[in-house]
Amino acid sequence: MSTIYLNTVIKADIHYVFDLARNIDLHQQSTSISHEKAIAGRTSGLIEKNETVTWRAKHLGVYQNLTTKIVSMEKPFQFIDVMQKGAFKSMRHRHIFKSVNGNTLMTDIFEFESPLGIIGKLFNAVFLRTYLKNFLIRRNEMIKTIAESSVRDGIAIF
Repeated sequence: MSTIYLNTVIKADIHYVFDLARNIDLHQQSTSISHEKAIAGRTSGLIEKNETVTWRAKHLGVYQNLTTKIVSMEKPFQFIDVMQKGAFKSMRHRHIFKSVNGNTLMTDIFEFESPLGIIGKLFNAVFLRTYLKNFLIRRNEMIKTIAESSVRDGIAIF
């Protein structure tokens, strides 16, 4: 199993950042490079505990579907989504939020395992881990930009 840890400090309220992180519409904007679209389950707005979303996206030149379910949510501190169906052997993404000196520390713990045994492990080590980390970094940069510009401008966007 591979694990990606990311910490992002955002100069905005924890409640706002939490909502941005679970906003389906914002997720689609932040993943436009892979043409990611919500096609089933919750397809817009804020995803909630026990809801699913099926994403269709082009990764590595191939369109794929991935269905995840929010299995845990403690507003505004954490939520966890787990793959129900998709290309991974397993996938679990824990989103953690903590107020620190008026800022929000957003932590991603993304655990995944590829199919195909040793070939999948090699693919993870050589390519997939870096690809997914960069994918998450782009998403987090958009959350940060929107949250911080909203605070500066005194508006809520989404």
